[in-house]
Amino acid sequence: MGVAIIKYNAGNNFSVLCSLRRLGVEATVTDDADKIRRAEKVIFPGVGEASSAMSYLRATGLDQLIKSLQQPVLGICIGQQLLCRHSMEGDTECLGVFDAEVRRFPDFEGMKIPHMGWNTVSSMSPNGVITPETDNSFVYYVHSYYVPVCDLTTAVTDYIVPFSAAMRKDNFYSTQFHPEKSGDTGEAIIKTFLEL
Repeated sequence: MGVAIIKYNAGNNFSVLCSLRRLGVEATVTDDADKIRRAEKVIFPGVGEASSAMSYLRATGLDQLIKSLQQPVLGICIGQQLLCRHSMEGDTECLGVFDAEVRRFPDFEGMKIPHMGWNTVSSMSPNGVITPETDNSFVYYVHSYYVPVCDLTTAVTDYIVPFSAAMRKDNFYSTQFHPEKSGDTGEAIIKTFLEL
């Protein structure tokens, strides 16, 4: 099976599905454990709130499934945050794939929260999904919470504070931004993931 998009109550599945179709890739939106395990690539997208998303993942057993996956996995937006150990949003214990804490942007005069719109992404490592072709390009964000820069950070964006725009540990990759809403740059980043 090709690409599985994890279906759960915080998934922005349709826009991800459309982005893949533009690349000529058919994907399956599913919460079926066997289909997810058999997929060559798995995308874990998300919009919404951390505690309710984690409650749903635990109730369905998807939390344990996601952590056990061996193929390349791409977390997007709240998908990146849920792959972390803990989120300040709702004081939520998350999946713990990334040993990192998700924080809320601090208030800063003249800066709006959520961080919404286009910003540049700068690569820190050749081991993530940001290539030389997409380095220092604009990508699209919508988020109030962020992962601080840490040893798993592969790319950085600066808004109020520098934060993890992309991360990687083993077969788990992630972006805080929405590649499916980031035009040609986003499509190139998704293509990089699909070619892993």
